[in-house]
Order: sequence, then C-alpha cells, then structure tokens
Amino acid sequence: MERFVLFPGRHHLLTRFQAEYLRGLGGTVVWAVTSANHQNTKRNPVAYDRREAAIERFSVQEGLRSLVVPVFDTAHTDRFAEVTLKSVESALGVRLAPGNTLVACSTPEVAALYEALGFEIAGVEADRDPAPARPWDVLLMLAAGDPAWRDLAHPATLDVYDRYRIGEQVALVVNDPVVGEEGGLTTTRDYRTYAEAFEASAARKWELVRRHVRPGRIVDVGCGAGAVLALADREPALRESDLIGVEVARHLYEECVHRKAQGWFSNPNVYFYCRNVLGGAVFPSRSVDTTLTFALTHEIWSYGHRLDSVRAFAAAIYEHTVPGGVWINSDVCGPDGRDRRVRLALQGAAAPAPPLDGLTRDEIAALVEALPVRARLDRFAADFHFPVPFTDHGSSVELALGDAMEFLTHKDYPDNWLSEAHEQFCGLEFADWKALLTDVGFEVDGASHAWRNDWIVDNRIAPGAELSTLDGAPLDWPVTHVLLVARRPLNT
Repeated sequence: MERFVLFPGRHHLLTRFQAEYLRGLGGTVVWAVTSANHQNTKRNPVAYDRREAAIERFSVQEGLRSLVVPVFDTAHTDRFAEVTLKSVESALGVRLAPGNTLVACSTPEVAALYEALGFEIAGVEADRDPAPARPWDVLLMLAAGDPAWRDLAHPATLDVYDRYRIGEQVALVVNDPVVGEEGGLTTTRDYRTYAEAFEASAARKWELVRRHVRPGRIVDVGCGAGAVLALADREPALRESDLIGVEVARHLYEECVHRKAQGWFSNPNVYFYCRNVLGGAVFPSRSVDTTLTFALTHEIWSYGHRLDSVRAFAAAIYEHTVPGGVWINSDVCGPDGRDRRVRLALQGAAAPAPPLDGLTRDEIAALVEALPVRARLDRFAADFHFPVPFTDHGSSVELALGDAMEFLTHKDYPDNWLSEAHEQFCGLEFADWKALLTDVGFEVDGASHAWRNDWIVDNRIAPGAELSTLDGAPLDWPVTHVLLVARRPLNT
C-alpha cells in the first residue's frame, strides 16, 4: 500500500530544513497548497503557479515523489481538515486516511484538526528544540531586507524567486502601508456594492472622457471590475490599442480576470494587473499613451500621505506617459474656497454618537439609516478619519465650506459607513489641481473643469439641508467633481 505524507500549508517559501525533514519521513508527499487562489496580498504574496514551480523543483532536487494540489481559500471553519482532504481526493482521485497518511504540520491549531480525525502528526519545525525558522519567518526576513534569508531558503525557492524577481514583489506587498492582508484598502468595504456602482456609472464615465483618449497603450488605474475598459473595447478607433487595467483590490481584480476569460473583450490585447500604485512605478518610462483614473485620486490622498502621495502619484503618471500622451482624471473635489466659513441648517436634532465597536456592517448601516440628518453629522464627526470641527448654533452649525460638503457627500453611504469614513473627498479644489499638475510638468488642457453633479445635489445633498453665509444669505450648492485632462508636452 502506498504511503503518503500530507503537507498542508501556503508554501510561499521552502526551506533547507523542510528538505531534511521530509527526506526522513519517506512516502509520497502531497503538498496541499492552501489559499491557492490568492496572490499579491500580505497573507499570500506569491501566486500559486510560482509556489507550485518551486515545489516541483524542490522535489526533483531532493529526490522526493510529490503531488501538488491547489486548495482554494475558504471562510474560517472548524472543518478545514475535511475540506483539504476532499480537495486532494477531487484533484488526485486518492483518498487520504489515517491508515495510509501521515500529516506534516507545524501549526498546532491546524494539526489538532487532523489529529481529531485520527491522523498521526509530524510536527516539522515544532519537532525540534530549538525550533528552526519557519518558512513564513524566513519570508519576513526577506521582506525586512535581511540577507540571511538566503541561507535558510531552499535552492529551489532561491532559483524561482531570482528568475521571476519574486523577492522584490514579496517585499513590496508585505511592507505595503496601505493594502490590508486580503488585498484591499479596508476590511470594512463591501466590494459587491462597489462593483455594482462601477457598473452603473461606467457608461457615463466613458462618455465624459472618450473624446480625450489617445489610441495606443491605454491604462485604467483603479479599473474596478473592468467596466470602463469593456466600453473602450467596443470603440472602433481603439481596436489596435492595448487595454490595461490596474486594480489593488483582489476581489475586483479577480472579477476582471474572470470576465476576460468569459469573453467580455474582443480585443486580444487586454491585460490586468493586481498592483498598488502607491508602491512605485508599474509601467516603464514613456510607455503609456493614455492613463484613465476614475474616483481614485481622493483614495490616494486619503489612504496615503495626502498632498505628498497625490503629488508622487501624478509624478509617476507623468513619468510613464509618452510625450504628447494624456492623463484623464475624473474624481470628486473640494468646493472653490473650501476654507470659507458658512452656516449649514440640517433637518432633525443633534444626538450623541457612541462608539460602534462590536457592531456588524449591517448593524452600523441600520443605525446610520435611522438617524435624521443633523444627528448624522454628529455620527460623521465621530467616525470620520479627518477633523470636522463645527460650532452648534441650535438651528444650524457653523463650519468650513469644505467640511460641510465633506459631510453632505458622505452622509448617504450607510452600507459602507466606516469604509467611507476613511476617505476625504474635498482635500483638493480645482485651483489646487491645476497648480499641482503644472508643477509636475503637465499642461492642463482647456477641457479641464470643475462641475456640480446636480443629481447628487437634488437627491443627496439638498434634502434636509440648507447652506448660507454667516449672516444668513442663501448660498448655491458648490461644485462637487472635477475633470482633468493633463498632457505631457511633446518636447519633454
């Protein structure tokens, strides 16, 4: 009867110690590579195909008979061991059982799940005293710039990492100050809601920018689920162009890849990358004809270092733009004169805003939904990640015009309340944008302008709110959005 060693784990990095240990166990090693559908996240920085390549090379070099099985990520479950065993049986047609299989696992919580099913456990690093460095510890050494990681990693890992420059990517992802463990900006965001919103607005966004698009290499940074690129794909004038989407959120990136596989795009030159643009250059210098960004720059401002991050991003766009190329940016923006003091009359009464600790997203949404507009201001001031100082005058509040618009443009997002609380919409006004782009080296096209979304004013901002000067004179609602068409001069 064939004997097996089940070796479950993420296996992002293989060590010399693992080689020594597995050689001593004998039998066919079944590598159950967990989170196989994840990559480019802090928890899973290396793609499954690269992990598999290193395992196969490791096995040949060490004379091990190995079978490699991908196990897709699942929600936390006490049946993780059963899920892994079924994945192995489905992929290999082999049923692993206590009578024919030893489980090699150094994580006590995971080992206990297999032990409860009757499997004998080999503790790998946990069997040694003192315990050698675990693979994840070695990977963190790499990310920290400690060259000693190479002495601990197996030559198979070193070979694959060096050939595919995986070490650089691991360090970038693990050290990313913005992106979370699962590859998104925030754990409180409902990406299904966001994807639906992107879909609904894609046609409007494309119509806004299509006449400014220069054919060639067209990049949509923060492409969501790829809806705008799908519209670009239908343009006869762009049929010879490369269409490239860059998305930091793993959930949305995976939807882009899925849609491409399902035939959403007729252009064969459509590509997607899961990258954080704040981490550094994504494209070579002078290689992109058109860069599109929709509702992205306020996130760079909010999750990065405000003006410094936006300036660095604009400089990176300038660097990868060909002379004569264009960056088209559509986003929210602050009102002109955003520091001006105004009065804001709001429907309802003030209310205390206790901490939201322990509440689910749905519970928070229901709580916010039930609040009148004035009480939502108190809730917003407590939860927003940027100061919103105001003075209460009973029937109205006094505050800066930018802060007033900040609240009014956020207050109707109860479903993603805490996620939206991370994002500042009014950090830059139109004049700030023009100065920044010019300073970086762009020429600001005359088509650039700030504008007011009247649907948002009529349906979101105006109901329950009135804006006036400090002495009570009514004020028109200010601009809410900006379209920026920035060109790199031909002679640069």
